[in-house]
Amino acid sequence: MTGPREERCDVAVIGTGMAGMAAALFAAEQGLSCVQIGNGGGILFASGLLDLLAVHPVAAGRLWPSPYDALAALARDEPRHPLARVDATSIHAAFASFVAALGSAGLPYAPLDGRNRRVPTSIGTIKTTFGVPLSMIAGVAALDARPPCLLVDFRGLREFSARQIVATLGDRWPGLAHRRIEFPGAEAAPELYAAHLARALETGETRARTIARVQPLLGDAQAVGFPAVLGLGRATEVHAAFEAALGIPVFEIPTMPTSVPGLRLLAALERAVAVRGVRRRHQARIAAQAVQADGDTITLGLEALAGGAAGERVVARAVVLATGRFGGRGLIADRDGVRESVFGLPVVQPSSRETWHRSDFLDPAGHAINRAGIEVDDAWRPLGADGRPASPQLFAAGSILAHQDWMRAKCGSGLAIATAWAATQQVARLCRGTAAA
Repeated sequence: MTGPREERCDVAVIGTGMAGMAAALFAAEQGLSCVQIGNGGGILFASGLLDLLAVHPVAAGRLWPSPYDALAALARDEPRHPLARVDATSIHAAFASFVAALGSAGLPYAPLDGRNRRVPTSIGTIKTTFGVPLSMIAGVAALDARPPCLLVDFRGLREFSARQIVATLGDRWPGLAHRRIEFPGAEAAPELYAAHLARALETGETRARTIARVQPLLGDAQAVGFPAVLGLGRATEVHAAFEAALGIPVFEIPTMPTSVPGLRLLAALERAVAVRGVRRRHQARIAAQAVQADGDTITLGLEALAGGAAGERVVARAVVLATGRFGGRGLIADRDGVRESVFGLPVVQPSSRETWHRSDFLDPAGHAINRAGIEVDDAWRPLGADGRPASPQLFAAGSILAHQDWMRAKCGSGLAIATAWAATQQVARLCRGTAAA
């Protein structure tokens, strides 16, 4: 009998969310051979916007025009926060590399200029964020200048109401108007779905008919906004066609998850890592792990999911753990507390379940359980129960890290991208024999 299939690499990345994809991307750009392991990932639920840091302190809800000013304040106030442990130069380089990779994979972002931008949302609120897809950037300019602007939606697309956005923002934006149209070819459909519309708009006939229905409605509008359905795999082409035909800036507004921008982002990241030679095991999860006796590698036993290869092992010189928190099953909560699911690492957490949550569910300070996670040293190596690195070959990145509440701070993408950059820098040093002991 032959043994299980064995694949060797410089680094294995466990996780397929934003941090896992960023880590695989950055590792490959460092020239390291990489295997990425995981199933699913939360990118499908993404809005396409890349937050860096918008809110600090969380309890005060203070919004910052500059994420880098916010990061400086965070470093003073919360030095154990993972983002406070990555220097601004590295964060700038990480975002530049990440956005450039997305652009080369067909998902261009507006140039990053060191400031946060304000983006209208599908419910009429205003989102403060950092990285904005090029298809949405005209909405930032329109929100800032507030010229006459038309918002268009489609009958049957229940997740997006231009009328609601106007009702919410209209007192601050008097020139904002809305119109609802029938989507060509779907006039009899009781309900429409964003991904179906996006694919349909990639056909010239449907696109032309849609544009023809919008043109008579423009009036004095100086910009026009749509739900984020202007194409899926050919979104840049579709957006450009709408702008050329309508003759004014066109912008998309993020829709509710799972959204077309999330689908685009996932597809672009998958293309970006594939073209850089990352080998993906996306129909597998870790069934067993063991550190080899010589301490030079970590062996990961894989359990096949639907369509995956059974009995495979990955032998890596380094591993980046980027499994996320509870949603990604990187952390698991039960009656005895919170545990890390792959390596059994200690988890920084409240001392008892009774202190996981505050009495007020909507407390602006958040809940203690939201800051649970694993502790790392200055080289981004998870610590064991003795306070020392659990393994010299094991690193961690993303929301599994302790001492942060990424949802309330509006720093999810920033946390993933910055810590993945920092961890893979350390992995590269290890693989090149220059890591500190």
